[in-house]
Amino acid sequence: MFIERTSVGLDVHARSVVAAAIDGVTGELVQTRLTPSHEDIRSWLGRLEGPVAVAYEAGPTGFGLARSLAAAGVRCEVVAPSKLQRPAGDRVKTDAKDAVHLARLLRLDEYVAVSIPTVEQETARDLVRAREDARGDLMRARHRLSKLLLRQGIVYSGGQAWTGAHDAWLRQIGRQRLDSPVLQTTFESDYDAVLTVQARRDRLDTAITQLAATSEFTPLLRRLGCLRGIGTLTGFALAVEIGDWHRFTGNTIGAFVGLVPSEYSSGQSRVQGPITKTGNTHVRRLLIEAAWHHRARYVAGKTMRDRWELASPAARARGDAGNRRLHARWNVFQDRHKRHVIANVAIARELAGWCWSLAVLEE
Repeated sequence: MFIERTSVGLDVHARSVVAAAIDGVTGELVQTRLTPSHEDIRSWLGRLEGPVAVAYEAGPTGFGLARSLAAAGVRCEVVAPSKLQRPAGDRVKTDAKDAVHLARLLRLDEYVAVSIPTVEQETARDLVRAREDARGDLMRARHRLSKLLLRQGIVYSGGQAWTGAHDAWLRQIGRQRLDSPVLQTTFESDYDAVLTVQARRDRLDTAITQLAATSEFTPLLRRLGCLRGIGTLTGFALAVEIGDWHRFTGNTIGAFVGLVPSEYSSGQSRVQGPITKTGNTHVRRLLIEAAWHHRARYVAGKTMRDRWELASPAARARGDAGNRRLHARWNVFQDRHKRHVIANVAIARELAGWCWSLAVLEE
């Protein structure tokens, strides 16, 4: 329930902030344009009739303003832009109208706030996202190189690509010299790009592994590691991307990462479509990749037992139950001749629930 006297909406940009304040007693609307300086914003808020509550949309400016206002004793809500309610007939969008709209929604409590991470959580999240960017860059660099060779009729047939043997084959091609100096230069450029991005990814992997061993997320990471497909990199990414697991339940976390079916129902008809693909794309990809591990026969090998040694008995028991359940679900889908990609998404949705149960497990 909104209890403050003044509700303030801020439309925050890199070089300017448009503010709108609504006095709940007099109904007066005050609008102004401020600089992005936190001191300037706090000074203007101090001149309003208090107490004051503030809302602004989550965006590239981050959470520094929210932390600054919270430290000054001002309630600040960071609103999810995708959840903002807007009139269907409104075709005019300006910074001033956005600020007033936020102030009104804040007063009515008609908004969905995002979880504000701590500074440590945000820095760890930036590291994980840098690694995700490096993974995507490496995939694109490898595609460019392999397709360059394919256009010249050069195809590797010695087994799995991008292994040590494949790298030796690429080096041999570089030493043999291609048909033209221009093509040779292009090959060397693309191959150098692959090696450079791969080295960057490996450095980030090392940094994440070191941080995961001695951070606030270490106990959570050890519990998540009791599930198949959740290694150090995946578990740490899930931990820092989701942050506060207690804001979900086993049923709602699947909707948060966009793994639930879309629906178009009216009256007596109920039509479900493909998954919504809303929420955190990185978390959804990690869960879908991890779900494939549960297709094979479940055997607790050395890697899994080593992870279990780091977790509590309750987490080990929960992880073992989850592994057995998810593999059994895979068998059910296969017996029903479900397409593997569809079955895997269903497994990923249930895997998200098992991850949540381990994350909130009290030891």
